[in-house]
Amino acid sequence: MDRRAKVELFEQIRREYEHGGGTIRGIAKKLGIHRRMVREAVLSAIPIERKTPVRERPKLEPAMAFIDALLEADRKAPRKQRHTAHRIWCRIRAEMPEVKVAESTIRRHVRERKMKLGLTRRETFIPQSYCWGAEAQVDWYEAYAEICGERQKAYLFCMRSMASGGAFHRAFPHASQQAFLEAHELAFAYFGGVFTTLRYDNLKSAVKKILRGYQREETTRFMAFRSHWGFASEFCTPGEGHEKGGVEGEGGYFRRNHLVPVPQVASWEELNVLLREASKQDEQRMIGERTQTVGAGMHTEREHLRTLAEEGFDLAAVHFPHVNASGCIRVLTNFYSVPLPVGVEVQAKVYSTYVEIWHQGQCVARHERCFDRQQKVLDLEHYLEALTKKPGALAGSTPLEQWRAQGRWPVSFDRFWEMLKQRQGRQSGTRAMIDVLLLGRQYGYPSLKIAIEKALEMSCFDMDAVRLLLDAERLGRREAEPVEIGALRCYDRPQPTTRNYDQLLRNYPATGVVQ
Repeated sequence: MDRRAKVELFEQIRREYEHGGGTIRGIAKKLGIHRRMVREAVLSAIPIERKTPVRERPKLEPAMAFIDALLEADRKAPRKQRHTAHRIWCRIRAEMPEVKVAESTIRRHVRERKMKLGLTRRETFIPQSYCWGAEAQVDWYEAYAEICGERQKAYLFCMRSMASGGAFHRAFPHASQQAFLEAHELAFAYFGGVFTTLRYDNLKSAVKKILRGYQREETTRFMAFRSHWGFASEFCTPGEGHEKGGVEGEGGYFRRNHLVPVPQVASWEELNVLLREASKQDEQRMIGERTQTVGAGMHTEREHLRTLAEEGFDLAAVHFPHVNASGCIRVLTNFYSVPLPVGVEVQAKVYSTYVEIWHQGQCVARHERCFDRQQKVLDLEHYLEALTKKPGALAGSTPLEQWRAQGRWPVSFDRFWEMLKQRQGRQSGTRAMIDVLLLGRQYGYPSLKIAIEKALEMSCFDMDAVRLLLDAERLGRREAEPVEIGALRCYDRPQPTTRNYDQLLRNYPATGVVQ
């Protein structure tokens, strides 16, 4: 019987004894308890605490001195090379085979002895109060999502206001520095201003080297970003995540409540829309003992935030590679195709999810960013001029295989290409197919696909015919509209006829030659 139930029973016994006029024997019989408990309740309304009996430990006692000696020796041992309860049990089995004791018994005894010796102590955390707009905490956490039917790991950026409790979440395929900085700007726009101080872990996107104490050698790009937006940065002690416990708890709460079950979306953009809607829902909740909702706190805090900068920070990391013999440039650890001659120097701008290649002030190529190593990201369109001189390389080219994998090469292209080869020969037909693909630059590849499918329906296999269909689609067909000609009908003339020429047939000899 627990203590609360026993106190209630004592109250009932005392009421029966004082007001019911019952005897000790009668109350015991009525309530089905022993007379000794009735006497105890009559003397005191509070049950007497029972003493916990000290039991002998016949199996553990032979090993207790050995365990205490190991724990005392651990005081001088390195922190990560001290005995665990499991290790002590293994040593007892090896060095004291006559002692037969269970591992759970050793664990319980080691826990008690460590508490008495002061080797284990629980840390006390001091509650904190925050001013409006003074501090926000930033962190990354991980979750999984079904994107286009494939389970992928998402890296979620979180910025949490410590005063209002509001939080911003954003998912990226990789926790790169560009994603880190981009998420900051989106978070500032979500909160409506910039916090005075942001607290971080020692993540590589911001910290280049950890110095003594709280000093850090920050990355040049992060320092420029911080200067642009005008906030101060603070970093936690390595391994002490509780120094930013607000954002640590926010990540776990958000993942449990909004990412369970695993979300199924069609793209990263749809996933981020889902995260933003979930953040808006959390603005209606009330945290702990606070007297207002998260949304109300964010509204109050917005007046105390720093004003947003007029222009955003240039988030791209810039590189200046040269085009190699494969028509690619190397950016970080991967290769991206460009439609430029070999040896030309270009400017590569690396963003969180894509890479742009610029030359002479124009963007000549744009690729989805690859986060693997030593991979080639190729676009068949960039090799069409070179393939006009080497048409035989098209069939087995890597850019063509990547287009097939991406769904950019429909079955109709293969059918049209095959008919061109049957009519014009392998080399000439492939060259004609390359000329057809070049039309996609001018008219767009979706329109080219429609034109090729129409050409297949009409059994017309010629580049000029495809161009004609593309022009017709662009200009559109105008239907003739009836016009009232009125008085102009007086100028109508009959249709011409060839009846007058039939007399020549009658005069023509059966066997003769017209001179």
